[in-house]
Amino acid sequence: MSAAPAGDGPWLDDAAGRLVRPYTVSDGRTRPSTSLDLLSQVMATGATPLGYLGPEHTQALELCRAPVSVAEVAAHLELPAAVTKVLLSDLVDGGLLTERPPTFHDNHTDRALLEAVLDGLRRQL
Repeated sequence: MSAAPAGDGPWLDDAAGRLVRPYTVSDGRTRPSTSLDLLSQVMATGATPLGYLGPEHTQALELCRAPVSVAEVAAHLELPAAVTKVLLSDLVDGGLLTERPPTFHDNHTDRALLEAVLDGLRRQL
């Protein structure tokens, strides 16, 4: 078993993968203090952290230099979305991140256009 030293990112084992369980990263918390959707956009504020940030918090903050979705952060951190939401809500609570809920635009679809496309597809088949 070859595990990476503590200073070299997350502890990894060639066969087992990550040696630190996700719930350990979030101190066992399963609910974020801020309501975050997977499509919510988060971005670093540029504020200086007041205390120590764990490696996952620091990595998440680095990923958020530009607006990024919660889902993207979870994918890059290789952590479950629930754990990522807890980490990001910690950073929002500390004033290090801003969050914006997803916005959906109600676009009324032109029925005539859809019928024309459908007719064209039927002619092709």
